[in-house]
Amino acid sequence: MAGKILIIGAGGQIGSELTQALRAKYGNSNVIASDINYNNVALVNSGTFEILDAQDYNAIQICCKKHNVKTIYLMAALLSATGEKFPIKAWDLNTESLFHVLNLAKAKLIDKIFWPSSIAVFGPTTPKENTPQYTVMEPSTVYGITKQVGERWCEYYFNKYGVDVRSIRYPGLISWKTQPGGGTTDYAVEIYHEAIKHKKYECFLSEDSRLPMLYMDDAIKATIDLMDADAEDIKIRSSYNLAGVSFTPKEIAATITKHIPEFEISYNPDFRQQIADSWPGSINDDEARAQWNWKHQYDLDAITKDMIKHLKA
Repeated sequence: MAGKILIIGAGGQIGSELTQALRAKYGNSNVIASDINYNNVALVNSGTFEILDAQDYNAIQICCKKHNVKTIYLMAALLSATGEKFPIKAWDLNTESLFHVLNLAKAKLIDKIFWPSSIAVFGPTTPKENTPQYTVMEPSTVYGITKQVGERWCEYYFNKYGVDVRSIRYPGLISWKTQPGGGTTDYAVEIYHEAIKHKKYECFLSEDSRLPMLYMDDAIKATIDLMDADAEDIKIRSSYNLAGVSFTPKEIAATITKHIPEFEISYNPDFRQQIADSWPGSINDDEARAQWNWKHQYDLDAITKDMIKHLKA
């Protein structure tokens, strides 16, 4: 491996698991974790860790030179629900941090970037089912706007300056290892915790809100596979559609009752319902499957079985 890897925002829901997976693959000393605090003790203790503000270009540049960083995974962001509460903060963090790493690559100080996009780039005018890679994108949330803008800039920096930037439009992500990070799909993690603790859950989305989801193990594998792929196989430099399974709160509850028969779910939709209603119900990811051999492993039953097994343990 030429140079080391830096994960910015390593303490988040995706970043923490991605960091551990990359350390397992490349060695602890070759993967630098960074965040704005030391809250994630496991990351701090398992390898090199730096306090780093994603909005501080000079600090990122110094860190890259200090550790001979050649690849950056930019995972720092304010997600959909949190972004609606703090729109200017979300815009500043989500866009400034991307410009910083793109400009580092433009200056040839780093070689490769991973930047996550999201299904939030889609909006109420997007086709709801089997949403194609290329389609109408009119996001109605601050988070979605930042991701849509980011996709355009990634594509621009690739076309204009040859920056090797790669991206995935993550659907909702489900993991037993980390707590939700302030997104609209958080219910699909919270529901398992509440099912085990209290045998009941009040969902903030309606029972028939179908959304695309992905188990974290699949998401991490997709991310690393994309970054490992040959550059000539990466035909899309905005962001790839990625899909695993689509389900509703009612359907996930039904799989939980197979393991916890007494589990009960109720529904009390809040402001996140409007966000969910603006997103697709299923995603077409044919390009990712054809170009770099993406395939998911976990369906809904497998997700529920694995979540309950690990959370009970």
